Amino acid sequence: MNAVFARGRRPRMRQPRWRALVGPCLALGLGFALGCDAAPVPGSSAANAPAPAPTTAPAPTLVFLGDSLTAGFGLSESEALPALIQRRVDNEHLPYHVVNAGRSGDTTAGGLARIDWYFKDSLDLRALVIGLGSNDAMRGLPLETMEANLRQMIRRARERTPEVKIFLWELKTFPNLGQEYAGAYAAVFPRVAQSEGAILIPFPLEAVAAHPELNQSDGIHPNAEGTERVADRVWATIRPSL
Repeated sequence: MNAVFARGRRPRMRQPRWRALVGPCLALGLGFALGCDAAPVPGSSAANAPAPAPTTAPAPTLVFLGDSLTAGFGLSESEALPALIQRRVDNEHLPYHVVNAGRSGDTTAGGLARIDWYFKDSLDLRALVIGLGSNDAMRGLPLETMEANLRQMIRRARERTPEVKIFLWELKTFPNLGQEYAGAYAAVFPRVAQSEGAILIPFPLEAVAAHPELNQSDGIHPNAEGTERVADRVWATIRPSL
């Protein structure tokens, strides 16, 4: 038997290298577990992460809420009324983005049903042109209902965006509906504009209606040249307020 064991003493063992590393590794692991702040290691994903992209405010928006005359029935997108207004906006270096919210065949009830979509923060609504009512007359809908819908659209826009500028088209209807109906119909728009504080746009088709050379084959919708004249008339009213 070895003399050391014989005397009751145990031999001194060398500490394994892995045990010498346990302490520092455990401390490092606890540091990550407890969320310690540490500088990102060069070349790591944290060090190379891109800086947050700067946010930009949306451009002030001018929305045309209307029917086929706004949508550009029978025309290319660039020939539609909102596109022609956008061209005039750009020529004068104004900051507005013009939105075509026209839907062919739409009535005032339809416009009221979808107007909330244009109150989104991403649009920054600054001006609203309402060009609805023609299809109400063509369908023989009650004028009281049409007037109530127009008022609700204006009031809802002001509730959501108090500083919005609101324009309302003056419309006229076809003579075959009768003189009494035509007179009552035409009276709705200036009455609503005056009482609701909207700006009335004089009948946009004044110099276009009943001029075959300025209209499409249906005799109702203006062609490209006719729409240019409509744009001139609308622009003359809305430009001073922009």
